[in-house]
Amino acid sequence: MQENANLAVLVIDPNPGMRTSLQNMLGLAGITKVEHAVNAGTAIRQLQQRAFDIILCEYDLASGAGEGQDGQQLLEDLRQHRLITPSTIFIMLTSEAERDKVVSAAELAPTDYILKPFTVDLISTRIKRALDRRGALLPAWQLAAQGRLREAITACADGAQAHPRFAADFARVRAELHTTLGDHPEAAAVYRDVLAERPVGWAALGLARALLALGQPDDARAILEELLAANPRLMAAYDLLAHCLASSGEPALAQSVLADAVAISPHVVKRLRTLGDLALATGDMAVAETSFRQVVARARYSAFRDPEDHVSLVRTLVARGELLQAAGVIRDLERSLRAAPGYEACHAYANALLFDRSGNDGAAVAGLQNAVSAVRANNALSSGLKVELARSCLAHRLDDQAAGVMLTVVNDAGSGLSPDQAMTVFVDAGRADLLENMGQQLKAQAQILLGVADEKRNMGDV
Repeated sequence: MQENANLAVLVIDPNPGMRTSLQNMLGLAGITKVEHAVNAGTAIRQLQQRAFDIILCEYDLASGAGEGQDGQQLLEDLRQHRLITPSTIFIMLTSEAERDKVVSAAELAPTDYILKPFTVDLISTRIKRALDRRGALLPAWQLAAQGRLREAITACADGAQAHPRFAADFARVRAELHTTLGDHPEAAAVYRDVLAERPVGWAALGLARALLALGQPDDARAILEELLAANPRLMAAYDLLAHCLASSGEPALAQSVLADAVAISPHVVKRLRTLGDLALATGDMAVAETSFRQVVARARYSAFRDPEDHVSLVRTLVARGELLQAAGVIRDLERSLRAAPGYEACHAYANALLFDRSGNDGAAVAGLQNAVSAVRANNALSSGLKVELARSCLAHRLDDQAAGVMLTVVNDAGSGLSPDQAMTVFVDAGRADLLENMGQQLKAQAQILLGVADEKRNMGDV
């Protein structure tokens, strides 16, 4: 047990008796560096300050307090905001046997999850198994963290030879590294090799992702439908199938697939948000409102609340003519998210939507102008909301503002929109006359960048 002495462990549990019991169990396993957190907010603050090797997290973190995030929602935040690394061992502890909670915990892929009550021997065995796996994979993870992805792929191949019992884990990491590099044919080949040995859900999912990236949506869809028929609780397959259908121009079917997923596992905020977006796109305002209300409610206790969720709910309520409720959502935005990134743009745009539906064109235009100014100042909004803002500007003949917003989208490499896709905003609004000016601005930017490149080359900075 001496090898456990240097491990740093964070125990997240609202029950003081359980925290003490876990500390005693860990002590018997040779683990003495233990810190405690009583809820998700406390845990996030501690993880922002230092890293831990192992996190033991109670699922029902709201126990006793009656509010706050649960363990699944916390894990979602930690992964999304990269407060834990792939090498962090995250073990979910729960006494809840309800199906939807177990499914939700499983789909976010903690390292392990343990049902209460458990013994010292059980928790020691699970931790040892997780440490053995981490030790084998750590060299590849470290190379990937340094940006040395090709070397990490080689380390995976070597690791699989040295540690054959973790061969599937190495294959999964190797395929994900190929995907990060854009080597989708290589990723697909790795997934196919795994599937040739035995049917594995994550490998089928990975192959479907690779095929989708390779422009083979029909093949990806067939794999996902077969996968869900065999395993209707594999939640990530619903998400990917919905993405596949939406990308193929079938948003209504995509919405139906996500609705089925939410009925099985209603706790994942990202899925609820996507369902709301799809419902907005299909004009199903009732589903959109329900989804975004749940998103706002479930994210209320997150340290990473997004003011865009309030804007989405306002858009839905305004479309349904529920102006008083929309005003209430804006007041909640003002009270609770004033310090959040993107607040100024979201607040201005939400007000513009409300004023527009109320018939106050002057106030709507002023709100849109304020939103555009905020976007130009900090560029904090998602590309999707920027597109909606540009559409609203075009509807009010704010041509320069719409063009400025769309330029920020086109210039953002991570926006997910190509210049051609971005330009359809103007075509859809019947403003093809603005495309030439946009094209000229993009060409001017390209010329400036080429000039900078020439200057760097002439200075020897290849």
